[in-house]
Amino acid sequence: MTSPRNIRISDDSLALALGADALAKAFAEAGCVVERTSSWGMHWLEPLVEVDGIGYGPATLGDVAAILDGSSALNIGPVAEHPFIKPQQRLTFARAGKTRPLSLPDYEASGGWAGLRRAQGMSGDQVIEEVTQSGLRGRGGAGFPAGIKWRTVANAQATRKYVVCNADEGDSGTFADRMLMEGDPFQLIEGLAIAAHAVGAQTAYIYTRSEYPHAIAKLRAAIELAADIIAPLHMEVREGAGAYVCGEETALLNSIEGKRGVVRAKPPLPALEGLFGCPTVVNNVLTIAAIPHILSEGGAAEYAALGVDRSLGTKPIQLAGNIKHGGLYETAFGISLHDLVYTIGGGTASGRPVKAVQVGGPLGAYLTPEQFDIPFDYEAYARADALIGHGGVVVWDDTADMGALARFAMEFCAAESCGKCTPCRLGSTRGVELIDALREGRSGVDKVSALPQMHNARKSPRQREEDIALLEDLCETMKFGSLCALGGFAPYPVLSALKHWPEDFS
Repeated sequence: MTSPRNIRISDDSLALALGADALAKAFAEAGCVVERTSSWGMHWLEPLVEVDGIGYGPATLGDVAAILDGSSALNIGPVAEHPFIKPQQRLTFARAGKTRPLSLPDYEASGGWAGLRRAQGMSGDQVIEEVTQSGLRGRGGAGFPAGIKWRTVANAQATRKYVVCNADEGDSGTFADRMLMEGDPFQLIEGLAIAAHAVGAQTAYIYTRSEYPHAIAKLRAAIELAADIIAPLHMEVREGAGAYVCGEETALLNSIEGKRGVVRAKPPLPALEGLFGCPTVVNNVLTIAAIPHILSEGGAAEYAALGVDRSLGTKPIQLAGNIKHGGLYETAFGISLHDLVYTIGGGTASGRPVKAVQVGGPLGAYLTPEQFDIPFDYEAYARADALIGHGGVVVWDDTADMGALARFAMEFCAAESCGKCTPCRLGSTRGVELIDALREGRSGVDKVSALPQMHNARKSPRQREEDIALLEDLCETMKFGSLCALGGFAPYPVLSALKHWPEDFS
């Protein structure tokens, strides 16, 4: 009697959306033993079916028989050797595709809890010193050194302290936080427990979007399973209400406290007066998830040896938009956009030339193919008036209307603004009006200054120059006058589109 075939299929949200549950049921009905694992991150191949290490994808119900008898044309060979997977330097996503998300034995067998156990034998100062030596910077976008933030909280005099994980992943083209929460929740829990030990916090919160129901369910189940391991630390998940601005740390803290998600003026910094007025560490999912590896034996030195300049370690990069091979690619800082878009991503899915790439979410600058040699690191992007942000890379082909995309950035800012500061609240609305006036060929100066309209009057070259100058001045005011990055970064896509594709504003 032959043994039943072992089949591995992801239960990641993307795989579920593409029919993974029905596929798993079909293989089970065919007599197979089906394991539901995390996702490898090759999203264009989902649902991906793995049989004895050999991958088949994207699979449908009609492919089950051919996959089982080995005749399927969907065969991609050994998954771990795939050209998208093999060159990666996976530290944060080392378990992706390999373990069952809620299996404590799987997590333990793959090195889980080793960092926490080692940290528990060290003082908080020693843990913080290793995090500092690793060069880890905030992976949510700001790039602030994690060790400095932790030390500030640790040195603060207070009876209560908190650790908060910012999992309010709202940028377009980003999904790494969701993948990690759904695929490796124990790693995030371990990282939070290490952070709490290092700074002397008694409570940890994971604040995530209500639009991530699978991640929320996985996290809550994992926290319950790991309760004895992380005791006496109290940990819980808090759901946001869909506000993009709650990705900003102080608005997030207000939301956890039950208040409206409005940005706070700084100072005081959350590290000194954060959640409920207490010193608080606020770090992104990918920052916290990097901690267990860094605290493993030799992990800090290995992490610091990767990357370039002040951007050390690895960066999970998300390839999305009009791209042939979309998915998650983790590698050391320093890789070029050319390699990401063409060598790894395979160019556009449409087969047309690339026109622009936006890095860093809906408020990141648009980069042209002529800029694709910029190394992926914080300072290099800042010098190019661009952002790395959360590592989302969204690709457009030559049919994209960059003027319309720039307008969307301002419209998005206007819709999502918390209303606390004038440059963001009013500037974004006036920005939409100015872009509309430029694209429609009428005078925008009249509209912005609330003077009588001349909708039918065509704009003279001088008037157009005046409107462009006014839009640039408005963007400058927003960049330097807004309380948080929502208003401060909204000008980046507008100015980059205006610079590189002025014809799309005609």
